[in-house]
Amino acid sequence: MPARDLVENVAMDSCPRLTVIIPAFNEEAYLAATLDSIRAAAEQLTAGSNAYVETIVVDNSSVDGTADIARASGVTVVFEPVQGIASARNTGARHAAGDVLVFIDADVSVPHDLLQTIQLAMGDPKCIGGGVDVDYRPRRLAIRLYLGAWRVFGRATGMVQGAAQFCRRCIFEQTGGYDESVWMGEDVDFYWKLKGLAKSTGRTVRFIREPRVRPSCRRFDRWPVWKIIVWTNPLVIALFRRWKRAWAGWYSDPVR
Repeated sequence: MPARDLVENVAMDSCPRLTVIIPAFNEEAYLAATLDSIRAAAEQLTAGSNAYVETIVVDNSSVDGTADIARASGVTVVFEPVQGIASARNTGARHAAGDVLVFIDADVSVPHDLLQTIQLAMGDPKCIGGGVDVDYRPRRLAIRLYLGAWRVFGRATGMVQGAAQFCRRCIFEQTGGYDESVWMGEDVDFYWKLKGLAKSTGRTVRFIREPRVRPSCRRFDRWPVWKIIVWTNPLVIALFRRWKRAWAGWYSDPVR
C-alpha cells in the first residue's frame, strides 16, 4: 500500500491508547524512579476518563536487578537478547497493545503532564508522531554551555533525541522502526524518517517543547570534558555509528 494511503487510514481517535516502551540494560539504579514518574503521568491521564496506558520494559539482556524492579512495579517485562537500544525499542513495539507508541529511556524523569500532552497531540489525525525536548542539568558549567550549544544545533538541523519519542503504531510498522544496524544516532534517524513521511503525505510531526523530560546526566557528570566532546561530535558519530565497540560507554560498560 502506498505511503499516502497508509497514513490516510489513521483512525480519527481523540483518545488513542498509549503504550510506553522503556529499553533497559542494567538500569537498576535509575529504572524505579523512571517508572514512578511514568506511573504518575499515567494516573493524571487516566483520571476520570477512559484513557488507556500500558508500560513495557524491555530487558536488554541485563545482568543486574533491572527485570526484578520492573516486575515489582507491575509493568510488563519482555526480554530482548540482542543488545542494542534499537533492537530493544523494536521488540517493545512488537508487544505493544496501544495505538500510539511512546519510547522513554530508562534513566529519564517524565513530567506528570507529558502523556496528557502526547495524547492531545495524537488526537489530531494529521499528526503521525513526534519527540519531546530534553532538560539536561549537568553539574559542570562547561558542560551546561556545551549542551546548550548542542541544543541550538539540534533545533537548526531537526535532530530530536530518543529520550522521549512517540508515533502511531501503524506508522512505526510502516517505517520499519529503529535501525538496528547503527549503535548511535538511531533516534535521530527515526525522527527524520517521521518528518520525511509526514512531508510526503501532507501530515505533521509534533515537537513538544514543554513539558520537557529530564534525562540522567551520569555521563556528562563523570566523563572528562574531552571524552564528552569527542564522542558527541557529529563527525565522530557519522564515522563510527555502525561500530559497536566504539560505543562501549553506552552498551558493554555504561557509566552508572
